[in-house]
Amino acid sequence: MAGHSKWANIRHRKGREDAKRGKIFGKFAKEIAVAARLGGGDPDGNPRLRTAIDKAREQNMPKDNIQRAIAKGAGGGDGANYEQIVYEGYGPGGVAVLVDVLTDNRVRVVAEVRHAFSKNNGNLGASGCVAYLFESKGLILVPKSAVDEDKIMEVALEAGALDVADSGDQWEVTTAPNDYRAVRTAIEEAKIPVDSGETTMIPATTVAVSGKEAEQMLRLMDMLEDNDDVQNVYANFDIDDSELERISG
Repeated sequence: MAGHSKWANIRHRKGREDAKRGKIFGKFAKEIAVAARLGGGDPDGNPRLRTAIDKAREQNMPKDNIQRAIAKGAGGGDGANYEQIVYEGYGPGGVAVLVDVLTDNRVRVVAEVRHAFSKNNGNLGASGCVAYLFESKGLILVPKSAVDEDKIMEVALEAGALDVADSGDQWEVTTAPNDYRAVRTAIEEAKIPVDSGETTMIPATTVAVSGKEAEQMLRLMDMLEDNDDVQNVYANFDIDDSELERISG
């Protein structure tokens, strides 16, 4: 799990850089619109929408942009023609990769995803080839400087969390997908700050990569996440801390 949170933090920082350019807001708007179209525009009754709004706010997406995306989705406008697709494949060294896509052009995006894999010593696989290696869970990252172990465990576990783990400078709180909102709300109501939180796909096992394969793996992640149609990328790579920081930096 620690490797997953390390990548989540790097991606979070990258998201903030993208947000400064407005690049990432388009992805958030798309997810918010689709969530509102499928489950209604009230985030209190629509967990997918609530989570999408949380992620947008973490990256400082303006409130007006969020409200416009909700209105468009709930009104049957933007998002009506988007198709959700999950592509599966293998990265360098046999790393399992899931690519979560929202697109209005399946032909275009599959070509772009296949190109990203092939350019970085990977290959796009058949449906079901790696999905069984991942499990859907809630993941909440809390700064250790803000709360001690006893307190975060008391609050999180009483709210229904599955586990609280030490992940360097953060507490890593995991939940069942349906309990994510309740656990996050309990943490926030206890006045404990949250660095980031999401429902995500956690790998059951990891694959260690280093050197050139590690560099190729992170380039693959960057290429996929830079695609406007790609909402999320999940992978089960394990890269040493110092090497991960060196390459991603």
